[in-house]
Amino acid sequence: MTLKMTAALSIGLLVLSGCGTFNTVLREDATAARELRKQKTYCQSIPRVYSGVAFDFCLLHAAPDPTGILVPFVLLDITVSGIVDTVILPYTVYRQATDGNISIYWRPGA
Repeated sequence: MTLKMTAALSIGLLVLSGCGTFNTVLREDATAARELRKQKTYCQSIPRVYSGVAFDFCLLHAAPDPTGILVPFVLLDITVSGIVDTVILPYTVYRQATDGNISIYWRPGA
């Protein structure tokens, strides 16, 4: 593999690892919920349809980040997640119908 291809692949994987769609569709529900709880989000659950965009909005709807470094990356990821979420819409509609929302905070009786 050439150096340019390795660098492009590394950057692509780095961007994908922070992608809201990657966090909600390709990983366990508990992992996505843990990531949002770690950011102290105020969201209680996120829908599976357009879950990447919802994940990013929940990152913004959290306790303020004193550094502010997260905001530009989340705003960029909302665009990317919106595109990817649209492509995988048939799958996420099916998962929404069968599994419901992704719960972030466990509540008794929920």
